[in-house]
Amino acid sequence: MFEGPSMVVAIVLLCTVGWLVNNWIRARHGYPLEDEWGGKTERPSLPDNRQIDLLSQENAELKGKLLRIEERVAVLERIATDKSTRLAEEIENLR
Repeated sequence: MFEGPSMVVAIVLLCTVGWLVNNWIRARHGYPLEDEWGGKTERPSLPDNRQIDLLSQENAELKGKLLRIEERVAVLERIATDKSTRLAEEIENLR
């Protein structure tokens, strides 16, 4: 039945399927996964509350910066698209 190259292909296929099933079971139960070289890949840990607070604070700061940049870009767009005479008039009115 299995002779020559077909036996080698069957063994390789059986080993690959076994490796995939092993990693699937490990992933399902939270164990570290094996890579193709036998090394382990740990599951990333969930961040603690302190790290979540720091990331939330950084996120709020970045949102504030983004809003200020959007306002500045809007002003620059208005300046770039306005006619030069209107801009000159506004500058004179400010003096």
